[in-house]
Amino acid sequence: MKSNSIICLAILIFVLSHQKVTGSCFPPLPVPHANNAVASFEKDGKTWLFSFTGLKDGKTFDDTSRSAYMFVEGHRAWTALPDVPVEEGRLAASAEAIGGKVYLFGGYTVAEDGSEKSTPEVFEFDPKKMSYKRRADMPTPVDDMVTFVYKDRYIYLVSGWHDDRNVNLVQVFDTKKNRWFKASDYPGTPVFGHAGGIVKNRFVIADGVAVVGKKDNKRIFDTVNEGWLGTIDSKDPSRIKYRRLPQLPGRGHYRMAGAGDEDLNRVLFVGGTPTAYNYNGIGYDGTPAVAKKHVFAWDFNKDNWVALRDKPVASMDHRGMFKMNGFWWTIGGLDVNRKVTGKVLPASLVICGSRNTE
Repeated sequence: MKSNSIICLAILIFVLSHQKVTGSCFPPLPVPHANNAVASFEKDGKTWLFSFTGLKDGKTFDDTSRSAYMFVEGHRAWTALPDVPVEEGRLAASAEAIGGKVYLFGGYTVAEDGSEKSTPEVFEFDPKKMSYKRRADMPTPVDDMVTFVYKDRYIYLVSGWHDDRNVNLVQVFDTKKNRWFKASDYPGTPVFGHAGGIVKNRFVIADGVAVVGKKDNKRIFDTVNEGWLGTIDSKDPSRIKYRRLPQLPGRGHYRMAGAGDEDLNRVLFVGGTPTAYNYNGIGYDGTPAVAKKHVFAWDFNKDNWVALRDKPVASMDHRGMFKMNGFWWTIGGLDVNRKVTGKVLPASLVICGSRNTE
C-alpha cells in the first residue's frame, strides 16, 4: 500500500508540474504574435485580456500585424476584434486600460527595404461597442517605450525610439481631456525596449537598448544595465523626481515584461534577453538572441532589487503582462528558439484552477 501511494503521489506531482510548465490555464492566441501590445482590466469580477498588433510567424516586414484579440475570464477561447484601423501592421506599440477602455499608442511600421517609421496614432478601444476612436496624436511619435497608468487618468510614455534615435522624453496623455503634456525628462540613457511599472506614484524603469557607437558608418546597438526610480509629484503630474538605482549584476536585458505589483509593493521584470536584436530575433551584430527565464523586482519595502524564482518557460519580445488570481502572465512573444508564440505563459509555477475555463 505504501509503495502504491508513493507511485500515485509521483504521478500527481508529474501531472501538476506539466500543467504548471505549459501554462495551460489559458488558450493561446488564435494566431501567434510577438511584440504585441498587451492590456487588461477587471470588470464584473472577471479579468479581460487584450492583445493588439505585433509580429506574426513569418517574421518578415510582411508579417507585421493589425490584428487584435480579447479574452474574458471564464470563456473557452479568444475573440477576434476588429483590426486596428491603420493601413499597415505595427510593432512595439503599447496598450493601457482605464475605465473599461483600452488605449493603444504608436508602434512602428516596417517597409520592404527594411526602413522603419514611428507612428503617432492613439486609439481608444471600447469593448462594449467593439470599436476604435481616434484620440489626440502623440506630440513626438515613439515606439518600444514604457507605459503605465497614474491615478486612473494619466498614461505616461517614457523614453523609446523615434524614427532614427532614442529620446529621453516623458510624454503624458490625459485621458479625460484628450490632451498631452510633457513631464520631467527621463535622466537615464535614452533607450528602447526597456521595461517598467508603477506602484502608487513611484515607477521603476530598467535596462533597454541604446546606440553605443558607430562602426563602418553603422550604428552599434547594445543593451544597457540601468535602473531608475521616478516619484511623481502628487500635486503636479508633470513633475517627477528621479533616483538612480543600484546596478544589477550581469548585462542589461531587452524586451522584458514589466509591471507594477501593488499587492506586493514592487515592480516586477520577467524574461527578455541580453542581446540587442532586430524584430526577427537576430541580434544587430548577427548573434541570435536567446530568451531568458529570469524574474526579478524592485521591492519598495526593502528599497532594493530582489531575485525571484525563474519562470518555467523562457520568453522575450514582450509589450506588457497581466495579473490574475495572484499570478503574473505574459501573452505571446518569442520563445527560446526565437519562434513566435501565442501562448499565455506564467511568470511563476502555477497550478491551473477551474475558474479559468467554462
